[in-house]
Amino acid sequence: MERVFKALSDSTRRRILDRLFDTDSLSLGELCGGLEMSRQAVSKHLGILEVAGLVIAVRRGREKRHFLNPVPIQEIGDRWIAKYARKQTRAIAALKGALEEDSHEES
Repeated sequence: MERVFKALSDSTRRRILDRLFDTDSLSLGELCGGLEMSRQAVSKHLGILEVAGLVIAVRRGREKRHFLNPVPIQEIGDRWIAKYARKQTRAIAALKGALEEDSHEES
């Protein structure tokens, strides 16, 4: 999970992931078209995303297509975001219950 957080910490890599979300698969050349950086720089970012498991590269002939793998992001949501949201949701539900109980007692 540490590699995923490192990969997501960079705004360029997040833009690459957004582009792959919007378009099912892109080649390195297609990705470079939307970013103002060299092919080598984009390739380096893609390598970090691949190591983190956020991007899957598939060779089709001479071309390499890049696909978004959303599973690691879902795992972060399950592990970190949902865990903390549960606590807040329980607190809000308890507060709602207490307020409803108070209003029934006053009636």
